[in-house]
Amino acid sequence: MEGQKHILISGVCNVLHQDDGFGIEVVRQLQKKNGLPETVEIMETGIGGIHLVQELYRGYEVLILVDAVSRDREAGQIYMLEAEVPDINEFSFDEKSEFLADMHFTNPSRALMLAKALNILPEKVYILGCQPVAYQDFDLGLSEEVFKAVPYAIEQLESWVERYYKDKETSDQ
Repeated sequence: MEGQKHILISGVCNVLHQDDGFGIEVVRQLQKKNGLPETVEIMETGIGGIHLVQELYRGYEVLILVDAVSRDREAGQIYMLEAEVPDINEFSFDEKSEFLADMHFTNPSRALMLAKALNILPEKVYILGCQPVAYQDFDLGLSEEVFKAVPYAIEQLESWVERYYKDKETSDQ
């Protein structure tokens, strides 16, 4: 389909928690740079997971979430992980009820589970994570280590997207 978006890159986080603002900073700079193909959609999700679910209804092949994720690594280290999204049917009735009752504050994992249940989750879901230094409540701004990782994260995303389209072109032939 003409104009179809293939890849959604979404910055998820809470900018009021220091390094948790990493995802938003990356997507903002990525949007300013404007170096990705038009078939890539870039958006800020923040803590509004429902907005992400609504966007997924447009139909994407790949979803890349950009977020600060603690993996006990060196501060500012960037890594790409394949996301494992649980099936909501694996939960008990009480767990499902609790899950659905709290949809006004949907974190990324809940949004992904909901998208999977609605059958709109892309086949490929990745997380571009950055090891945070601090998560102080109501403290704006990234730590020096995480701020320095932003350009590297953008470079990783651009490189990943380029490889994706080269592989896609090769497989389509």
